[in-house]
Amino acid sequence: MTSGVTTEPAVLDATELTSDPELEARFAESAHRILADLVAGGAALGWVEPPSREEVAELLSHVVSAVQAGDAALRAAYLGRRLVGLGYWLRYARPTHQPHADLEKVAVAAAAHGRGVGRALTAALISDAREAGIEVLTLDARGDNANALHLYRSLGFTEYGRLPGFVAVGEHRYDKVFHMLDFRRQGWPLPTHEGERRVPVPRSRPHARRSP
Repeated sequence: MTSGVTTEPAVLDATELTSDPELEARFAESAHRILADLVAGGAALGWVEPPSREEVAELLSHVVSAVQAGDAALRAAYLGRRLVGLGYWLRYARPTHQPHADLEKVAVAAAAHGRGVGRALTAALISDAREAGIEVLTLDARGDNANALHLYRSLGFTEYGRLPGFVAVGEHRYDKVFHMLDFRRQGWPLPTHEGERRVPVPRSRPHARRSP
């Protein structure tokens, strides 16, 4: 990645990030700054109080380990050499849910809002999930997070449920809204139990049956 200022975010995956010693060394601290500032401003990221540096470093270490095991994807967005956003998904740990993954966090620095960073991160993570053979990518968001919910719907997620007044922030209560992106319905090839790949069901044949 060049050091010049760009108008479009460069979205790096974990391999690209860790191959740049300078970016890797600063990543946890820069990510902590973004997350802590957003939570302090009331962002819906799962924390009531800004997380500590140690908490963020431990979280990112866990995600990177999961990426190395093939159970996660991590993306980092840069404008020039400045981290402006990050996001990741993790495969479900329960054996019966392991074909699926949850998009746990997408966070964009306040100063970079409105520049397409969140869309670029989310689109890259969707692509990573598809390439990894994930069948269903899920996420949940706070009901008042209208911008995020609009973004997810525009990228193909559909709402499948909500828990009214479930998220507690002090005295305030918000809905917890669940979304999913089912790659099986989009005809993408998915891995079989033997590690091969299924052929997508042709949409032009109305009488073709999907394998159970």
